[in-house]
Amino acid sequence: MVIAAVGQICSTASMSANLAQCQVLVQKAVAAGAKALFLPEASDYIGSSAAESVSLARSVQESEFVLGLQKEAKNSKLPINVGIHEPAQGGTKLKNTLIWIDENGEIVQRYQKLHLFDVEIKDGPILKESASVEKGSEILPPFETPVGRVGLAICFDLRFPEISLALKRQNAQIITYPSAFTVPTGTAHWESLLRARAIETQSYVIAAAQAGPHNEKRRSYGHSLIVNPWGEVVARLGDEFSEPQIATADIDLSLVAKVRAEMPLLRRTDVYPEV
Repeated sequence: MVIAAVGQICSTASMSANLAQCQVLVQKAVAAGAKALFLPEASDYIGSSAAESVSLARSVQESEFVLGLQKEAKNSKLPINVGIHEPAQGGTKLKNTLIWIDENGEIVQRYQKLHLFDVEIKDGPILKESASVEKGSEILPPFETPVGRVGLAICFDLRFPEISLALKRQNAQIITYPSAFTVPTGTAHWESLLRARAIETQSYVIAAAQAGPHNEKRRSYGHSLIVNPWGEVVARLGDEFSEPQIATADIDLSLVAKVRAEMPLLRRTDVYPEV
């Protein structure tokens, strides 16, 4: 078994302050003996408007946040999975991406969020991610890491089981959902959806979450979780934010194999198409 750490922060519009939060989590993950650290969606920054978000986007070669985390990963020999923003072509939108920084500090995987969060919550926030974000176009194949074979998804992708099922079909053992869930949707659905994705894919699900107030307009739900292939929550953080936190869990790949062998989920593709 190996230890995975899931991190929880409260990003603001300050990349340097957000990097400092993540540096604290790297130190905590190393001290806990973790072999990988999973950080939330939009860890580099959360702006107060779409225009501010677009203006803050930097390429990974120019982002003080990404460069700083690459240095941390290399110095600590700790792989880091982190959600960031990148400029999109044309300059009017950005990309919501999830990168894997390996133990040498190199960006070796990159996934661009497929499903964008366009909602109007009664008595809650109105968010239209598509106004400033370019949607992704493909599912990234799972890849080998020190904690297992990882498949990447982001936040609102959680509501679409097709992605996780496709990743499981390619033998993902761990599926990530770094997020910045709103409080109303998080209260209603966060844990239920994460446990469902774990149960139906018989995989570990690691969901690093933003928590607390980012600015006057926006607050995130928190409750970072790690769920095992039987649907049990094996690591959990709360919703209040006072300082950057981690939770850890043992990743037992033999449990993945056991659950899949003892309860084979054989799909009736003669009746319905494989997704």
